[in-house]
Amino acid sequence: MGALQIDTLGTSFAIQAQEDSQYLENLLSYFNKITEQVKKNTGLQDPLKCSILSGLMLCDELYREKKANSENAKKPAGNQIPTEELSEAERITLRMISKIDNVL
Repeated sequence: MGALQIDTLGTSFAIQAQEDSQYLENLLSYFNKITEQVKKNTGLQDPLKCSILSGLMLCDELYREKKANSENAKKPAGNQIPTEELSEAERITLRMISKIDNVL
């Protein structure tokens, strides 16, 4: 079980999750990277607007990856991730999102 202290966009709180702390740190680092891109590209400083746009960008990235994986699953296989592994990744992601929602 991992723990993470989140200090971003003018807010601070702690979370605990099944994943290890390093994984959680990597997620936060990636989120902060996306948030900085949003601020730089839009000039927004409002934390709520930045977090919403960051979330949309991350959803777009996830959606495109899922769509590409779905399309690749229809093609003859080379080095594809088995569908059962994708399902596990989706379950882990949904658990993380649920836990973060509960903390917020």
